[in-house]
Amino acid sequence: MPRRQSLIEIVLVFAVFFIQGAWPVPDNNEAYYLGKAIHYWNPDQFEGDFFLESADAHEVFYFTFGWLSLWLPPVALAWTGRTICWLLLAWGWRRLSFAVVPRPWWSVLTAALFVCLMEWWHMAGEWVVGGVEAKPFAYALVFFGLEAVLRNRWNRGLLFMGAAAAFHPLVGGWSAVAAGIAWLRLRTCFEVGATAGLPSSVKRISRERHCWTSQQWHPGGFMTPSLRSLWPGILGGLILSLPGLIPTLALDWGLDQQTAREAHQLYVFERLPHHLFLPGIHPALIPRMALLCCFWLLLGIWRNRLSMSEDFQRPLDVLRAFVAGAVAIALAGAAIHLLIPFDEGLAAGLLRYYWFRLADVALPLGVALEGAALIVGLLALRPRAGRCWLAFAIVVAAFHLGNRAIDHIALAPPRSHKMAEFKKWKNRQADFEDWHAACDWIARSGEIPSDALFLTPRLSQTFRWYAGRREVVAWKDVPQSAREIVQWWRRVQDVYGTGLPLRSQRWHEPLAEAGAEHLERLGAKYHAGYAITDRTELPLNLDVVYYNRTYVIYRLRRMR
Repeated sequence: MPRRQSLIEIVLVFAVFFIQGAWPVPDNNEAYYLGKAIHYWNPDQFEGDFFLESADAHEVFYFTFGWLSLWLPPVALAWTGRTICWLLLAWGWRRLSFAVVPRPWWSVLTAALFVCLMEWWHMAGEWVVGGVEAKPFAYALVFFGLEAVLRNRWNRGLLFMGAAAAFHPLVGGWSAVAAGIAWLRLRTCFEVGATAGLPSSVKRISRERHCWTSQQWHPGGFMTPSLRSLWPGILGGLILSLPGLIPTLALDWGLDQQTAREAHQLYVFERLPHHLFLPGIHPALIPRMALLCCFWLLLGIWRNRLSMSEDFQRPLDVLRAFVAGAVAIALAGAAIHLLIPFDEGLAAGLLRYYWFRLADVALPLGVALEGAALIVGLLALRPRAGRCWLAFAIVVAAFHLGNRAIDHIALAPPRSHKMAEFKKWKNRQADFEDWHAACDWIARSGEIPSDALFLTPRLSQTFRWYAGRREVVAWKDVPQSAREIVQWWRRVQDVYGTGLPLRSQRWHEPLAEAGAEHLERLGAKYHAGYAITDRTELPLNLDVVYYNRTYVIYRLRRMR
């Protein structure tokens, strides 16, 4: 394909990803990870902040990208990072899509279907296209690696997945495991077929597609490589992953077992059950993912009924094996739940590895690419049916992207603004405007010292981003090391906890409900000079330094 057309496709795929992910800054996780990246390169900024000075788990991302923060303000840093991420993802997706559907322009449609399926059919909240952090860089490398695997360049693919693990050990690691499962399935089928004495004729191979496929053996010599031939990729991928793997493993080195078990349980069952724990996932999401999996299985049945060319069949066989590997990983994660009644700590220690993450990505990826390949096959064999399915796919993709474009045009607060979600007054835009005004006053008024420490609302995510000041603790900002997770939980309980058993009554929301005496005690304990909280009908008996319609800032101790 001409290079110019390839570049145009990449630009169009980038446009799809832009429409999907161009949410107001900062998006979910951006204040978290960019805050860490900024602090990594400028430790004097926010010196003494509990979260920012916690152990780093994504040092490759902070090192390779965070240096831009020395020249760019946070908003420009976020948009620069997004642009780089989306370009890499678009480049990788175009290559991956063309390996499966070697037809011009189809990568744009498959990209649109992929982001649509990921948003509406995920189970555990995983995403690929959105704000900037280590994860989208890792997934871009996974796209390159999977494309290499589909072209039977397994060593190159493993190297890319090792590099992905350097940015994000779980994204790259689980992708490598799924690729290993795919290789094992394909290789096992080849060996079973060989020992059965099957002839190597193409016709016999076609009749045995359920196990011995043309991907393992055909007259041109296209074979799944042996394990011995993969050692350069395995070793090289492992070496490339070490810059990300070693800091992650070092988080809990030398830690006593009791603290580790407590931290794992807090991480899985308290902080991130919506990602890690099946009962913590919204009940509607699990059957929805099951339906997507069933549809993916139907695609395999339909494909076997079509006499598609080998250009389509070979990469689809490997892609299907990779997706099956991701599903197998998710099923293994579901099986771990059986350990909970017997050893909750052990189960939490295993579940913290995000077993459902890759399936959230692989199933939409597999359905988008295999579905597009089937449409191309139908266009050649049954043109009328193919045109109907193509029209349907275009309408679905266009409707989704149009809906996203309208969302971005409409005036709305960043998705990271969560504090209005559980209030009786649910005008999120007005709530955000008041929050931004209060933080902006802190940053610009000159009345708040640059090293001031604040007590903030539990669900605040953007206080440091807008106010430029440290905070005692926040629900979003959970550290990564086990020891610091336990410390974080104790702070959360101390600052926001009511001591009541019911989850609906578990926290002081707003923080002002805790009372002036409680806030003064916390200020003395954590050396915090100020508190920002929702205004209540009865103001607290504390010095008010600022207020607006929604928020008030109290001085907890006289500043000298």
